[in-house]
Amino acid sequence: MKTIAAAKFKEQCLSILDHVGPGGIVITKHGKPVARLVPVESGMADLIGCMKGKIKIKGNIFSTGIKWDAES
Repeated sequence: MKTIAAAKFKEQCLSILDHVGPGGIVITKHGKPVARLVPVESGMADLIGCMKGKIKIKGNIFSTGIKWDAES
């Protein structure tokens, strides 16, 4: 796991956030670890589109299948 001093993290924060690896980064102050920066796992993003092409629509999905007359 990569370590970085808090002062260096502060001055390069946006760049570091763009390049954080899966192992994360330990932020230190005076050589002692004070925080760990880890990337967020995006499990929901994997679900989007995962069923594409696997579902078939039969019939009219906008109908209940029941015929009725509003005037009676």
